[in-house]
Amino acid sequence: MLAACASRQVGAPVVDRTMTPGTSVSGSVVGAAPVVDDTPVPPGFYRVKPGDRLYRIALENGQNYRDIARWNNIANPDQIEVGQVLRVKPPAGDTATPLPQAAPVAGAAASGANGATANNPAAAPAQANPAASAPAASGGALSLGWPARGSVVGTFNDSTNKGLNISGSAGDPVVAAGAGKVVYSGAGLRGYGNLVIIKHDGTFLTAYAHNRTLLVKEGDSVTRGQKIAEMGDSDASRVMLHFEVRRDGKPVDPMKYLPPQ
Repeated sequence: MLAACASRQVGAPVVDRTMTPGTSVSGSVVGAAPVVDDTPVPPGFYRVKPGDRLYRIALENGQNYRDIARWNNIANPDQIEVGQVLRVKPPAGDTATPLPQAAPVAGAAASGANGATANNPAAAPAQANPAASAPAASGGALSLGWPARGSVVGTFNDSTNKGLNISGSAGDPVVAAGAGKVVYSGAGLRGYGNLVIIKHDGTFLTAYAHNRTLLVKEGDSVTRGQKIAEMGDSDASRVMLHFEVRRDGKPVDPMKYLPPQ
């Protein structure tokens, strides 16, 4: 039932308008493969490649895919064309989707209530710890809590693994590592399964992949420690949470932002 909170995936492919001179009237290509323009684009822009989807372009540029669609007058996020040049940074006078401001927390003495620890962020509401609701410093250091309990079975290496893999059992809680806004909730990024992406400020995103069930939807404001999904094995060979931290769209080692277990 709760899975209905997830965004509906529309599986339309990238439209490839690049054809060679040898294309026949029937549409079959004779000879060479399609020609793709690889002319460099200015900073803040991106040229669509075969296999791209707007969701992944947004993730890799640290943006909300809806913002990129708006900046480029794209009505359907599933209809982008190979070779198309997209603006991926806000135009002058425009900004990305605003982020929620953390509400003040009353009663600092409540910190640590109900046995919440770095290893068990879901044991208490985020409001039980003043630090849990503190907004992240834009462009600077980011302090996160662990998004799930379990053993780390895969670490960041910037090539084959862009984050951490945390083992667990199907249905285990997955929680927001920090306060922010949900900018994606769905299954539109190949290799990630049921995915939640949270934007924490103008610099940092966190991503939570391979979930069984998604409990938040795009546009939701979340607090640190809030349950956002249930662990699963969607688009994965085992039950686990794949967790990424991205700075300006680039994956960075999550261990630099997490407390010791």
